[in-house]
Amino acid sequence: MCRTLTLHVQEEQQEGVCVGTIGRDYPGPYYLLDQGYLSLHESSGDLYTTKQLIDRESVCPLLQEDGDCIITLYAVVGPQNATEVIEIVLIVEDVNDNIPYFHEGVISLSVAEDAQVGTSFILDGEAHDADSGINGEISYYLQDGGEFFSLTEEGASLVLVLEKKLDREIQDHHQMTLLAADHGLRPLTGTATLMVTVTDVNDNCPEFDPDSPHSATISGTTSKGSFVAQVKATDRDAGHNAAIVYTFSRKNSDKAVALFHLDRHSGLVTLAGDVRADSPEEFVLKVLASSPLCSPVVSEVTVSVRPVTGPEPVIKIRFIAEHENQTILLQENTQPAALALVELHDGLNGSTLSVEGDVPFSLKAQTQSGNYLLSSSKPLDFEMRSEYNISIVMTNARGEHLHNKKVIKVLLVDVNDNAPQFNQTHYQIDLVENNKPGAIILQLRATDSDRQHNGKVFYRLGKNTYPIFRIDQVTGELSVSASLDRERQEFYTLRVLARDSGTPPLETSVSVSVHVLDKNDNTPAFLTPHFIFFVSESIPRLAPVGKIGVTDTDKGDNGRVAVRVINGTGPFVMDNVQGTLRCTEELDREARDHYDLLLLALDGGRPPLSASARVTIYVEDINDNQPQVILPSSNLTCLTVSPSTPAGSMVTRIYAVDVDSGSNSDITYHLVGSEPAHNCPFQIDPHSGNISLTQQLMGQDHGMHHLFIVVSDGGKPTPLQTTVWVNLLVNETLAQCHLNSVPKSLPSRLPQPTVPNQCETSAQFGQNPKLILLIGLGMVVLSLCFLSISVGFFVKQRNMRRHVQAREMIPLRDKHCPDHWEKD
Repeated sequence: MCRTLTLHVQEEQQEGVCVGTIGRDYPGPYYLLDQGYLSLHESSGDLYTTKQLIDRESVCPLLQEDGDCIITLYAVVGPQNATEVIEIVLIVEDVNDNIPYFHEGVISLSVAEDAQVGTSFILDGEAHDADSGINGEISYYLQDGGEFFSLTEEGASLVLVLEKKLDREIQDHHQMTLLAADHGLRPLTGTATLMVTVTDVNDNCPEFDPDSPHSATISGTTSKGSFVAQVKATDRDAGHNAAIVYTFSRKNSDKAVALFHLDRHSGLVTLAGDVRADSPEEFVLKVLASSPLCSPVVSEVTVSVRPVTGPEPVIKIRFIAEHENQTILLQENTQPAALALVELHDGLNGSTLSVEGDVPFSLKAQTQSGNYLLSSSKPLDFEMRSEYNISIVMTNARGEHLHNKKVIKVLLVDVNDNAPQFNQTHYQIDLVENNKPGAIILQLRATDSDRQHNGKVFYRLGKNTYPIFRIDQVTGELSVSASLDRERQEFYTLRVLARDSGTPPLETSVSVSVHVLDKNDNTPAFLTPHFIFFVSESIPRLAPVGKIGVTDTDKGDNGRVAVRVINGTGPFVMDNVQGTLRCTEELDREARDHYDLLLLALDGGRPPLSASARVTIYVEDINDNQPQVILPSSNLTCLTVSPSTPAGSMVTRIYAVDVDSGSNSDITYHLVGSEPAHNCPFQIDPHSGNISLTQQLMGQDHGMHHLFIVVSDGGKPTPLQTTVWVNLLVNETLAQCHLNSVPKSLPSRLPQPTVPNQCETSAQFGQNPKLILLIGLGMVVLSLCFLSISVGFFVKQRNMRRHVQAREMIPLRDKHCPDHWEKD
C-alpha cells in the first residue's frame, strides 16, 4: 500500500510556484506520473505549479459547500532497485475569484397599489457565488430604492419591504438595482435589475373628457347606421378597472331611444333607423358612463335634425400623399405639402367645404369645380402629436353646417430628430471618502422623444475621464471602481454622453460633479515629536513660550485641532487660537531650570483622533540674585595676624556664592576702602577672594585694620553687589580678637568693579604711584633734588608691585585660611 503526502495550494497560482517537496521524506530520483497541474523536479523532489492553472470551481464542480477540493497525483520515488509509489493529495484552497451572479438579469415583482406600508415581499432571485467559505457568502444591497422600498434578509430569503404608499396613476413602475457582494478580502459584486410593477386597483371613477361633443347635426334624409356623435369618458385606472360602459339614461324620450343607438363600449351614437324629416327637430340625449364600483356620470348631447329639399351632397377623397388603409402617412418635419384632393358633389348647389377645428391643415378651393386641395400648413412634430383626425364639414349657402362630414386620418412617421435629453442639466454628487470600490454612486437617465430604435439610448463617458469611473451603457449607472481619498483629490468633473440608435445617431452630454466629502481618517500631526523652547525666567505672565505646529489634513470639524497640556506639572497652558504655548506664572530658574510637558492634540471628528508630542522648556537665567558672603560669617568677625608673617602670604579668604548661572554667577572681589586709610599692607585677589600681605609688616602696621570689600557678580549690564568688612588685628600675641563695631564711615558710592593690584584708600587720602610720579615731575621744575628723589621712589614702588603679584596666589588650605577666623 503506497504512502500518502498531503499538500495545500491556492487556486489560480501562476506557473513556477513551489507548493511543497517530497525530497525531505523520500530518496530520489523522483518522477511524477501525472504532469497536468504540477511538475516534479527530478533531483530535488520539489513540486511546482504549471501553465495549467488550477481552477477550484472547475476541478470540483459538484463539491459540497464545506468540503475539500482534492486532486490526487502519484509519484515514483527512490533508486531503481528500491522504488515506491507515493500518493500526493493536493488540497486546493479557494480564492475570491468568482463574482456573485443572478440567474436572471431582471427580477420582476408585482405589487398592488393599495398595499400597506410595511408589507414584505419575498424575492425569487438569490445570487450565487461559486467560491467557498467567506468568499462565497453574500450580502445584498438595494440601490435606487428611493423612499418607496428597502431590502432585508430573513434567513435565506431576500425580502423587499414597502416603505411608502404607492400610486399607480402617478408611477406604475419602479426600477431598482439589486447588488450582491461577497465577503472576500476584496469583495466582488454582481447586480440584477429589480423591476416592480404597480398593479391597479379600482380607486378611480370615469369622467367625461372636456372635448366630448355636446351637440351634433344630421340631415333629414340620413339613413340607418349613420354616424351622429361619439362621446368619450376616461377612467385613470387600468385594465378591467378602467372599462367604461355607456348607456342611455332612462330620462331620454321614447322617440329618442328608438331613433338613436349607443354602443356600450365605444360611446358611438348612430342612427337606429332612417330619418325622414320635413321640418327641423331636436333631441337631447343623456348618456351615462359607468365602471365597476362607481356611480355613473352624465353627459348631454343635443342632436339637431334639419330637413333637406334636394339630393344629398357627397364628399370623395383622392389621396396624393403616401397612404395606407385610407390613412395618410406623413413624415414629421415635412414642409407644407398637398395631401389629398377633396371632391364635393353638391346637388344643392352653393355648399362649401372647410376644415373643422384648429388643426395644422388647410383646405383650398380649386376654381368653381367643387374640388378642394387638402394640405399641411406647417412642419409637424411627431413628438408633439403623432396622429390627427381632419374633419371636413359642409356648409350650405346660408352658412349652416350640414350633417355631411368626412374624417381623414393622418399618421405622422417618426424620424430621428431628437437627441436624448437628461432629466437634469447638471448632476452633483456628494460621496463620502473611503467608499466601497465598485459602488454605484448615481443613476443617470436620459429620454429620447423619438420612437422605437430612434429613441433607444446608450450611455458612455467622455474622453479624458478619470479611469476609476465606470458607467453602464444600458442602465446609466455610474460607479467608481476605487476608494476615493479626499485628501488626494476633493472634486471630480465627468462628462457623460447619451446617444440614441438612430441613423445618423444623435448625442447629448451632461456634466457630473463629484464632491468627495471628508471622513475623519487622518490623525493630527505635530511638526516635530519633540519641541524645545528657551525662555527667560523673567518672562511675563501669559507671555508666549513658542509656537506649537500641528496640522490635520481632514476638513471642517474633522480637521479642527485642539491642543492641551495633559501632564499639568508646569505653569503652562495652550492658546489654541494663536497656536501658542503660554506661561501662566512667574518662573524662577533657581527653583527649577527646565520643564517637560506632554501635549495631546485632538481633532473634532466623531470619534476624535489624537496625537501627542513632548515639549521641553529650558529656563534661562537673569541676574536676579546678589552674591552671598559665606565667609566671613559676620562683619564683626576678627582675625589676628602675626607681624612676622612673610610678605605675599595669604592671611585669610573671602568666600561668596551666587545662585544665578553663567556669567551672572561669576564673582569678583574688590577692596574699596580701609581704616586706617594710609599704607594699607593688605590686598585681595579679585577672583579667588584671597587676602594677602603686600609687604613685610612694620611697627606702624600694628593694630586693627578694617578692610571694606565689595563682592560683585558678572551680570550685564549692571552687576549686583554685596559688601562685607574684613577685620584684621596685627599683634605679636595670637590671643583671641574681639570686636564690637566696625567703622561708621563708608564710601559714599561704591565704584564700578576694577581689578586693583593693592590697597586703595579713601578718596581724600589715597595716592596712586603714577600720581606721585606726576607730582615729582612737577617738582623737577623747582629742584633737581626733588626730581631724583621722586624718580627713585617710583622705581622702587614698581619693583615691589611685581614681587607681590608673583606671590599672591596661595592655596586655600593655608595656615592663614578661613579656619583662623575668630568670632566675636
